Amino acid sequence: MLTGLSWLALEVTSLERARTFYEETLDLAVTTQRDDELVFAAGETELILRRPTAFPRGGLHTHYAFSIPHAEYDDWWARLSEAYELEEAQFGPVSSLYLDDPDGNCVELGQQDVSGPGIDGIFEVVLEVESLERATAFYTDLGFETVDTGSDRQRVRLHGPMALELWEPHLGIADARGGVHVDLGFETEEPAAALEAISDRVRAVERETDDSVVVRDPDGHFLTFTGAQC
Repeated sequence: MLTGLSWLALEVTSLERARTFYEETLDLAVTTQRDDELVFAAGETELILRRPTAFPRGGLHTHYAFSIPHAEYDDWWARLSEAYELEEAQFGPVSSLYLDDPDGNCVELGQQDVSGPGIDGIFEVVLEVESLERATAFYTDLGFETVDTGSDRQRVRLHGPMALELWEPHLGIADARGGVHVDLGFETEEPAAALEAISDRVRAVERETDDSVVVRDPDGHFLTFTGAQC
């Protein structure tokens, strides 16, 4: 039902400080600049940094993961470890490194089958939820599939246009936390069908047009469903 991740929006206190981190440390390019917002290109997904001046706000303390080519991992580690105390995790044959951005978001750079060079997409986002059962049912009805449940019974991993982790409040790898009031944009061929699948459980329908639908999920996260032509 959902065919791609269009954007992830994060809340920042200083656009200039955040811009320095994402532009100079992680080599992302700014594509759009507004008074209270910066948009970076992360492969085919936009990373939006937003001052908290209106709704939807960006996510707070959000753990998410950038895709990098396998062959670049050691170079990224060598470069970032000069200025940051990195953490590392191994997932089968692939590795990920973790560091915090200036606003406390836990940023993961993980080996993925991408071309690069550099960061080439977002492959995971973690949301904090009150009830795993409720949130899992909600996102399953949007087409996500459960692929893993944590042994601690505090998280569920779903697969869809990207990996979506649903966490009840706890600290994960590198003391990461699930994001609150996260703003996510999804591509879909039929925004109205996406709304129909979960309309009885959304907290609110914020906007509905022929080409896009904006809702708040049961935990207050903003979800936008946009048609391919938008």
